[in-house]
Order: sequence, then C-alpha cells, then structure tokens
Amino acid sequence: MDTEASLGSPSYVPGTGRPVPEAEPALVKRWHSGGGELVELLTQVRERFGGVAAFRLGPAPTVLVTDPQAVQHVLARHPERYVKRSHRARVLIGDGVLAATGAAWKQQRRLLQSQFTGTGMRRYEQRITGAARTTAGRWDGYARSGQPFDVGQEMRRFALDSIWRSLTGHPLDDETERELAAVESVGAALPTLPADIGDAQEAVAADLARIDAVARHAIEAARGGAAGPDGPGLLHVLLDAAAEHPEYTDRLIRDELVTLLAAGHETTATTLTWLYLLLDRNPAAREQALAAGGEGSPERRQAIQALIHETLRLYPSAWILPRHATQDDTLAGYAVEAGTDLLVCPYLTHRDPELWPNPENFDPQRFITPGARPTHPGAYFPFGIGPRACLGLQFALRESTVLLEHLLPAHTPAFSSTPTKALHGITVRPDGPTPATLAPPLA
Repeated sequence: MDTEASLGSPSYVPGTGRPVPEAEPALVKRWHSGGGELVELLTQVRERFGGVAAFRLGPAPTVLVTDPQAVQHVLARHPERYVKRSHRARVLIGDGVLAATGAAWKQQRRLLQSQFTGTGMRRYEQRITGAARTTAGRWDGYARSGQPFDVGQEMRRFALDSIWRSLTGHPLDDETERELAAVESVGAALPTLPADIGDAQEAVAADLARIDAVARHAIEAARGGAAGPDGPGLLHVLLDAAAEHPEYTDRLIRDELVTLLAAGHETTATTLTWLYLLLDRNPAAREQALAAGGEGSPERRQAIQALIHETLRLYPSAWILPRHATQDDTLAGYAVEAGTDLLVCPYLTHRDPELWPNPENFDPQRFITPGARPTHPGAYFPFGIGPRACLGLQFALRESTVLLEHLLPAHTPAFSSTPTKALHGITVRPDGPTPATLAPPLA
C-alpha cells in the first residue's frame, strides 16, 4: 500500500508521478488555533511528510519544497516551469529587478549583473572599505565613552552607507539616513498591508513619499554630473542605460535604486546582527577565527567568511522563495499540476539533520573542514540558486567580511539584553533591540 497516497493529495495527471503527500487538515487547524507563525507549520509538515509535501491554507494545496534535489529542480534546472508571479515588496520596489518578470527582468538583470561580479565588484571595494572604517571609528568612540548603542542599528547604518556610496559615490549623510529609515518602515509593514497594491500604497503613502524624495534628489544630482569623492556610482550606470533603452524612465530608475537600497542593506544588516548574537552565545568561535591567521591573511579571511556562512545557514537572507508551476511536471517523483503554488524553504533545508549534523548548533567549522557540509547545491542556498539567485551575493559577502576584519579584532559587544526569538517576515530578523556596550581600549 502507498501510505503517502493515503494521506490525501491534489489531483494530478495520471502517469506523471505519485501524489504529493499532503498534511491532514487537523494539523493545519491546530496551527491556526495556536496562532503560530507560518514557519512553525512548515516545520511540522517537513518533519512529518518529507522534503516535498503539501498543505492547505485555502481551497488549493501549496507544495513545500526542502529536499535538495527538488530545490535544484525548481530553482535552477527548470526556472521556466516554476516562476515568480509577484513580489511581496512590490509596493516598495515597484518594477525593480526583484519584482520584474519575463523579458523586462532579463534586460534589467543583465545590466545589473555586470556590476556585482568580477571587475564590477572591484569598483566598489574602496567604498565598502570606507564605510567599514567609518563604522570602526564610531565603535572606537563607543569604547572610549562607554556609550550604549544598538548593534542592529549599527549594522543597518553600515550596510546602508556601503550601498549608498556604491550607488552615488557619496558617504551616507545624517539627513539621508533619517529619510531612508522609511525603507525599513515600509518593509516592516509589508506582511500586514492590504493585498490590493493601491490600498497598500495608500497605507504607507507618507513613507513612500519620503523615499521618492530621496530617490528623486539622487537621480537629479547624478544626472547633473555630481559624482562623489569615489567617482560615479551605480546610479550613473542606470542613467547611462536610459540613453540606449527608453524603458529606463525615471520611474524605473527610481524602482531599481530603491530595490538596491532595500535589498542591499536589510539582508546584510540582519545577517551581521545575527552573527554578533551568535558570537555572544559562542565566544570561542570569534577567538578561533582570529587565531586562524594574522591580520589580512587568507586564513583569517576564510575563517571570518565561515562565520558569515554559518550565520546564513541558520538565518538565510531569503528564508522562503515562492514559485508558481506554469505546466504539469514531475518533481522528485511526485506529480505537480500546472497552477500549483510552491514554497521553497532554505530555512528548513539548512536545518535538516539528515543534511547538517546538529543543525541547531552554531559551528562555522562546517565551512572549513573538508567533508563537513553537504555538497549538493540545493542543500545550502541562502541567496537562492539558479537564474533568479540574489544579484548582490558577492557584494553582501564582501562587505560583511570587510566590516568584520575591522571590528572583530578590536571589539566584543557586551549585550545588556538579547532578543528571545526570530520573526519570519520578508527576512528572518531578531524580534527586538540589541543594546550593547564596548569595553574601553587597553591602556
């Protein structure tokens, strides 16, 4: 007897595969009555029914995908069969590359991709280092004065400074930082906004107006030739594209600018905040990284990057990736009908004990010791995989590494309190502030 089929399943095309095992309604009902987060339901579904399983929050089933081979099939091998239909942040980013689809997405992706690999990345090295030095100077001041500060806010300030310098060529000034706090406000509100985009925009109209004003000023300054101390930025690349491609209107340039601001600082800031919280609970990991090699050595850099990767394993930048099946398909031996919604979940794949021994433990050595981590590309994908993987992967890793090279040797934050749990929204973020102080420098 096929016990999986007996659990119930969506209808499927005969001969294309087995029915997808589906969680019984009682499980979903218990989750609803408990008022838990979606991740709690997904965890239960994965644990009980495996790496490809279905559940119903409405009349049609949604398929959860955590098995590495199925992840690779959906995201990398057959992205034309499993597409993004919309983006939750469209109210904020408009038609930016994260939300774009079809031919428009291909053109926008092609233009931006060259800026975040190889030669393009080298263009931003000096800007990232400048932002890291500014942050290190602030931390030196906190250590001398004993002034308390919030680690999460510091990480957001650094990441926003890095991307702002890269976009405009100018360091982040206080007024721009205050106005761009609206990006975070809109991002935090997204899970609770109305489904209709017009109603959603009206609900956050004041914050959107602040963001639009910053974007408009930056575009006008760049168009007027106002290159910053480090030369032209990525915004100038977008303006140059407008000369050849009429679809790059000021509105689309604004959408790309806001997309890069939102995606380019929130995920990095969240990762760095989690990293410091994890180091607070695992102080030996910091000492081990610093002992791996001298300042600027490849060995220390590798060890610092292992800290980052292990943080991203536990708290991936994109914890869930929605997709929509455009045609009938067979996924890991299961039938998936055209029209089915899927949720690919890095957060759960990264915590699968069959892939990652002791998955809840913070163990950066997984990313240094040969054979200590799974090699299948679908087992570790904090930025996604395939053609829609995050454009800013190398940028995020580079800025995180540079900042930690500046801060880790000199400072260890002492937290006065720490968040108790994670909130799973657009990103996975701590559920509260992260107040800390720094010890004064040794005489």
